[in-house]
Formats: sequence, structure tokens, C-alpha cells
Amino acid sequence: MQKQGKEYIVFPLDFSSLKETRDFVKMLDGQVGMFKIGLELFIDQGPAVVKMVKEMSGARIFLDLKLHDISATVQRAMARVADLNVDLVTVHCSSVSMLKKAVDGGQGKTGVLGVTLLTDNDAAMVDAAGFKNDFVDDLQKLVMLRARMAKDAGCTGIVCSGNEAATIKKRFGPSFLAVTPGIRPKWAVLKDDDQKRVTTPGQAVKLGSDLIVIGRPIKDADDPVKAAQMVAAEIDSAVSE
Repeated sequence: MQKQGKEYIVFPLDFSSLKETRDFVKMLDGQVGMFKIGLELFIDQGPAVVKMVKEMSGARIFLDLKLHDISATVQRAMARVADLNVDLVTVHCSSVSMLKKAVDGGQGKTGVLGVTLLTDNDAAMVDAAGFKNDFVDDLQKLVMLRARMAKDAGCTGIVCSGNEAATIKKRFGPSFLAVTPGIRPKWAVLKDDDQKRVTTPGQAVKLGSDLIVIGRPIKDADDPVKAAQMVAAEIDSAVSE
């Protein structure tokens, strides 16, 4: 059975108030496949917000914590996350050892997504961070190196831009998830956009993205439900081509 367009959509609950979070979960339940809970909301509300979203919606939950610490600490943190019964958690691809311990901590209940390169990073930022010229000249080389680390560690998949999704699927197989932020529909006009490596929903899915994280084009729309439906329709059209 073909995956529906709305099942690709991950909506980030990037809100500072519980009321706004609740309003959007209620509004978008049934319109998106997954809700993403990020650092701001999780630090403010803790595990209680996971419970709230579970009670209000049948959507899956992606906890975007971008864990990065010594291996033993990450393993213990992941064990606590697994107890929350969320579907996916992000961990930075800084070492295979840390990623393996994260997978162990997930206990087969929670999938680990390796963060390869944040979508607001461009060549200038990679250069400033002291990476080799090979990686500065070709960001995809850095993404592929970190994707290989995640694959070798047993991660469920990685977070990458739509530009790398096709190569990820070809190199690591269809079951290795490519989760893509930085999604911008052509119809969306955003002020002060903080994303640099962007693709449209249709482009990302055609390139191989399994899940697309799309927030502001839906959140800032006059009618968020209609915006989510437009994104789903674009994906359905791209998949059927």
C-alpha cells in the first residue's frame, strides 16, 4: 500500500507555550504523520509534553534532542527516552562509539537518527569549524562520512538535506531512513529564513526522503490545516509521477 502524502510530514512543535502546542496538535492531528518535539519545548515541559501529545493524537513522535556527550551518558539518556515510547530521537554523528551506545540505549523501542550536518550550515561555516578542505569544497562528502558512521552503528537513519537523500538511499539502502528538514514549498514566503540547504516537499520525496520536517510554512499560514493539505497533495503528486 502506497504511503500517503501526509504520512511524510513531520510538524515541529517549536512553541514556547503549552497552549499553543496543544492548539496545533489538536488542529493538525490527522493531517501530519509525526510531531517533532524539540529542545525548547522539552526543556520547558519535560516528559509531560510527550504524554500530552500521545493522549491528543495518533501521530508518531520524534524527539529532537540532538544528544551529544560521552558514550555512557548518551546511552543512559537514550534508555530514559526509550521509556517514553517515542519513535525517533536525534543524536549527533560525532563518533561511532557514541552512536552505538545510543542505539543500545534505545533498546529496540526507539530509533536513533544521526544528525549529519545542520541545515543552516554552509561551506563557510564548515570551513570556520576547522574541517578539511575536502569537506569544505564538497559538503556531501562530510554528510556521507557521517551517514556511514550512523549506518555502521546500527542507527535507524539520518537527518540530511534533500540534496543528499538520493545518494543516501542508493548507498545505504531503502530501509535506512532519510529525514529531511529545510523544506520550503514554492508558495511559501518567509521572512528571515534561517535555512540554507533547502528543497521543496515534492523534490525531497522524489529524491528519496522518507520524512520531511516542515514547520513555518504550515505554522505561519493563514490556514495551517489547508497548508498541511497542500504539502500532502504536492507529495502525493510527486510520488505518483
